Amino acid sequence: MSVLPASAIGSAPFRMAGGFRFLPRNAGILVLIAYRATISRLYGDVCRYYPSCSAYGLTAVQQHGLVRGSGMAVSRIARCHPWAVGGEDDVRPNPDLSFDLTPRGFVVPRRKD
Repeated sequence: MSVLPASAIGSAPFRMAGGFRFLPRNAGILVLIAYRATISRLYGDVCRYYPSCSAYGLTAVQQHGLVRGSGMAVSRIARCHPWAVGGEDDVRPNPDLSFDLTPRGFVVPRRKD
């Protein structure tokens, strides 16, 4: 069973050639995957929003990069409190996606086939 939400999984093979520009983003993704696999499992489903705050953060970093995605995740966590109404709150899609996702959720350059 994967700790990643279905929207965060792709089918591209992992390749480093030309992918160094995605290194900071993938480092952030690695931290979020580790958090979801360890700490998040201990708490269970306590988030009032769907997707959970960690899944939202993961998708935000994948689509918008480490800096902007982290800012979006912090904003989401600030909205998530015991008095929040909650509900569905998806990451705004990035119209300029120029990459693919691996089955592990990492970002790789799009193939030019």
